[in-house]
Amino acid sequence: MTGSPLAVSILYILMPLAAMFTNFWAGSFIDHLNQKHLMIGLDLFRTGLIFVLPFLDSLLVIYIIVFGINVASAMFEPTSVVYMTKLVPKGNLQRFNALRNFINSCVFILGPSIAGALFMVGSPALAIFTNAGALCISAIIILFLPNLHEQSQINGKINMQSVIQDWKKILKYGADHKYIILIYICLVE
Repeated sequence: MTGSPLAVSILYILMPLAAMFTNFWAGSFIDHLNQKHLMIGLDLFRTGLIFVLPFLDSLLVIYIIVFGINVASAMFEPTSVVYMTKLVPKGNLQRFNALRNFINSCVFILGPSIAGALFMVGSPALAIFTNAGALCISAIIILFLPNLHEQSQINGKINMQSVIQDWKKILKYGADHKYIILIYICLVE
């Protein structure tokens, strides 16, 4: 819209900002809510936000919408990891992780290539609508996956008290297992 490299760089800054914003509280939602339903909701939320992007004229509103999309994406990734860990049998986790990393590497190359091809044959709006459609299809596919959330895990509501209780558990674990926390901090990407 503006032809400004600064405007594009702000879009790239929004992704880590959204991740930092969600990392403090998203784990409580992921642990206490039904992961399958949360993934469907996040996909549909992202679908709606992405679908409206081509109709917006205000750069500030676009940044706010993109931030919302990135917040939902930052929540979707750990939610899907928790769900997949429950879905894959314990003996197949190593093979599954290898295949998952391979697919993620392929997507890193194929995603921008497909978007570029869509730009060449159509317009940026076509690429955006295709992305929204793909997320909608993803939500539909997840709908047919089994529900792996145990009824005993559902405590009814998530609030600030739940997040604080979860953080107390994390801090207690960290105090009891300092070496594990140190290794984890060194390995975090």
